[in-house]
Amino acid sequence: MTDVTGAPPAGSRRKARPEPDESEILRLGQVFNRGLGGIPVLLILAFALSLSTDVFLTGTNLDNLGRQVSIYAILGIGELLVILTAGIDLSVGSVVGLSGIVAAKAVFDTTGGGSVVWAVVLALAVGALAGLINGVLVAVVRLPPFIVTLGMMGIARGATLLLTGGRTVQPLPDGFSSIAEDSLFGVADLTWLMLIVTVVVAFFLRRTVWGRYLYAVGSSAESARLTGVPVRAVQITAYTLSGLLAALAGVLLASRLGNGVPTAGTGYELQAIAACVIGGASLFGARGTALGALVGALVVGLLDNGGTLLGIDPFWLQILTGVLILAAVAAEHLRNLRGAGGNG
Repeated sequence: MTDVTGAPPAGSRRKARPEPDESEILRLGQVFNRGLGGIPVLLILAFALSLSTDVFLTGTNLDNLGRQVSIYAILGIGELLVILTAGIDLSVGSVVGLSGIVAAKAVFDTTGGGSVVWAVVLALAVGALAGLINGVLVAVVRLPPFIVTLGMMGIARGATLLLTGGRTVQPLPDGFSSIAEDSLFGVADLTWLMLIVTVVVAFFLRRTVWGRYLYAVGSSAESARLTGVPVRAVQITAYTLSGLLAALAGVLLASRLGNGVPTAGTGYELQAIAACVIGGASLFGARGTALGALVGALVVGLLDNGGTLLGIDPFWLQILTGVLILAAVAAEHLRNLRGAGGNG
């Protein structure tokens, strides 16, 4: 039989692993691509933080960590749906900010009736609309996802500042703040909501035709189209749901902060992408799971939480997050090159 990795030259059979360093990188990439790489990273981070500070394992800190991770996870799972189609949504952070402000103003402004339900519904509608516009421009007009969502990022952030004049919307009623503060059976409602979103999305990705369509489009949109997959509808749906979940994250963040902050969500698109990539998603499409995005969000949340506890400059944490994204993508790219070389 022929070795797909290529037979070694004559006289060099003793060199079974001519490039050990590259092989290790490729193996690491395969682990991350299966969504398992985030788990050991998560355990190592948690262990290191438990040794570094006595505050980490306190009930107050773990509760705070769970609430923050819930927002990252919901946002990351929405981003995952777009990434599975080989797209990208850079607007999610700005949609978080816009939706939070819309909800805050709706519940603060008497013209909105002061209804918390009305505020949440309106904010979710705004997020879904932003996602729908992204989806139509990508799927129908066929503009590059990077350009489309970068433009939406600017539009959403500009609209946020226009609505508020750059000022914080406060104070917000207790009924709105309770969305993020209440607990059930000792577990924060945010955590329950995160688990529900994870389970529902995981079910649809694994058990429904729509989920299989997402992976098919990400693998090859043209091949999927030829086999009868409604590629445009799948892409539009993915971006719309990404906007909807970003809006949900925005409402939860505003509720957690207790006011509407115009700059809320800034940089969250990086956290969402990092959660997906660390959790095993491929930025080239067709690979990733909801559980992996949840694990990735836990890693991102631990980095933020640990940095705060240890007094690390948050700018260093941003650099580390970017390095993690680049490392995971580079490992996958090397794996793809190795696979292409073997097939050739």
